[in-house]
Amino acid sequence: MLCAIYKSAKKEQTYLFVKTRDDFSSVPEALMLTFGTPTLVTLINLATKEKLAFADLAKVKSSLVEQGYYLQLPPPKEDLLKQHKEYMGGGNEI
Repeated sequence: MLCAIYKSAKKEQTYLFVKTRDDFSSVPEALMLTFGTPTLVTLINLATKEKLAFADLAKVKSSLVEQGYYLQLPPPKEDLLKQHKEYMGGGNEI
């Protein structure tokens, strides 16, 4: 299964996987407006991959088959203050 991967012009670390290069017909218009002008990153054959760096390979494949695209969002930002408070026992004091 071949796919094309594009990065967002508007959203950092956001990628769009589509089945066919430059074919965004299956992507909702609202998503394309939010995503901005896509910039091609690479073409890959998912059939030869065992895993992807930041996305679940099985989810990517099923999403491409079912809806024609997969949207990879950036990982959530770490809340170091929250982590520190939990480590210190959940108190509000620093």
